[in-house]
Order: sequence, then structure tokens, then C-alpha cells
Amino acid sequence: MSETTESTTTESTGQAGDKDVKALIDAAVGEAVEGLKRKNGEVIQANKALKEQLARFDGIDPEAVSAMLKRFADDEEAGLIKSGKFDEVLNKRTERMQQDFAKQLKGKEELLTRKEQAVRKLADRALSEAIVKAASKAGALPDALDDIVLRAKASGWGVSDDGDVVAIRDGEVILGKDGKTPLSPMEWAETLRENAAHLWPKAQGAGATGSGSGSGSSNPQGKWNGNEQERVAAIKSRFPNLEV
Repeated sequence: MSETTESTTTESTGQAGDKDVKALIDAAVGEAVEGLKRKNGEVIQANKALKEQLARFDGIDPEAVSAMLKRFADDEEAGLIKSGKFDEVLNKRTERMQQDFAKQLKGKEELLTRKEQAVRKLADRALSEAIVKAASKAGALPDALDDIVLRAKASGWGVSDDGDVVAIRDGEVILGKDGKTPLSPMEWAETLRENAAHLWPKAQGAGATGSGSGSGSSNPQGKWNGNEQERVAAIKSRFPNLEV
């Protein structure tokens, strides 16, 4: 009787032990499977993020990108690129490009301004010389030449795009008496002589003579109220660079 009871007890104990071992194995397998699932999920998320990053570089040569990274290995941009801060890199490069462009544009604008100033000076000189030459030939007083030049500018005289000295009114070139050709500085000076006689010397009496010079004498400095040759000499004396 005792042998039967002992045998039954041993069998029961063995079955319970087997169940405990199986439970431990199942638990270990379940934990391992759960860990693999979590790891698999992390891998899937990582791959998804990587694909999203790579999608931003669709069409870009990986070797070119690699070469760029090597070239800027020690640069600040390399660190930003490695950190995935691509927008910041683009913003920095765009900002540098804008600064370079603004600098170049400013330099070109300054150069253009200087050239425009030089052109205006040359145009002003050409206008002044043309008016002085015409007024002098018309016999204007030497002290009145500056005034005559100012009057010319106020009357619309200037230099055209073709480099011609012309008088302009309301955007149109003023024509001379013939109604065909532009008004010449000489023609304008003659008109000014009629309207502003005080800019010309007063007419001398019939018996008046020059200051100590006969009809055949000449003055090296010229004479503004003399004959044409003497007036030309006076012009050259005061404006040595002017072609008369």
C-alpha cells in the first residue's frame, strides 16, 4: 500500500515540475518574442525616417554629396549637415549669396554714378564751350560770358544723346529760323544780343578810336570790342583750351 502511494506522489510531483519548466520556457520565449517585436518596430521607424530624409535628396548624386561632405569636413556646415539641419545650411548659404550680390550691386551702382557724373561734367563743359564760343563771336562782353552760359542752361540748352549741343523745349529740339535745322548757339546768341543788349559793349561813336592802337596795330591779349581777329585773340587768352 505504501509503495503505491509513493509512486503516485512521485508521478504527481514530476508532472508539476514539467509544467513549471514549460511555463518558464514559454515566459522566456514570450519575452524574447516581445523584445524582437519592439526591436523590429524601432527598425521600421528608423527606416521610415531615413526614407523621408533620403526623399529630400531625390535626384542628387550620393557621390557628389559625399565629396561635398569631405570638402567641408571641418566646416560649420558639415556639422549642421551631419545634424540634419539642412534648412539652416541653405539659409546660411542664401544669406551669404544675398550679401555678396548686394555688395556687387552697390559697387556697380557706385561705378555707374561716377560714370554718370563724369558724363555730366563733359556734357556741361561741351555746352559751356559752345555757348562761350558763339557769344564771343557775337561780340559779348567777357564779364558777361558766365551769365550767358547760365541763361543758355535756363533756356533749355543741353547735350543730346548723340553728343550735339541743342536747345530743347517740352522734350522737342528747338528749330532755327529756317524751321528745319536745330537752333544753333550762334543764332541763339544773336537773338540774346537783341533781347539783352547790356551783355554786349555799347556802340562807339563814328570817330572813336581804340586805346592807343591804330587800325593796323594788334594786341597780344586781344580786344573784346575790337574786330573779329582781336575778339578771337581775347577768347583764346581767357579760354586757352577752347577751339575758336
